[in-house]
Amino acid sequence: MNATEHAILQTLTELEEAVKSMATANPKPDLLPLFARLDELAGQLPRDSDPELLHFLQRKSYEKARARLQGHQAARGACGR
Repeated sequence: MNATEHAILQTLTELEEAVKSMATANPKPDLLPLFARLDELAGQLPRDSDPELLHFLQRKSYEKARARLQGHQAARGACGR
């Protein structure tokens, strides 16, 4: 895993934790900076990066992207990936 992929995984984990806290958090966490960071990091990935990872990030399939980065098989979506 390269440095950018590691940063994406960290941000995805942070996003997941923020979403889980939404029910009880006061004030609610601001997720927009996390989404912006993910877009920024995804844009830094080399063109020869894992095509499935690129697909998941472009489609905002963040749970699948996290699973892929963690070495797990991501569930197939309606698009066949």
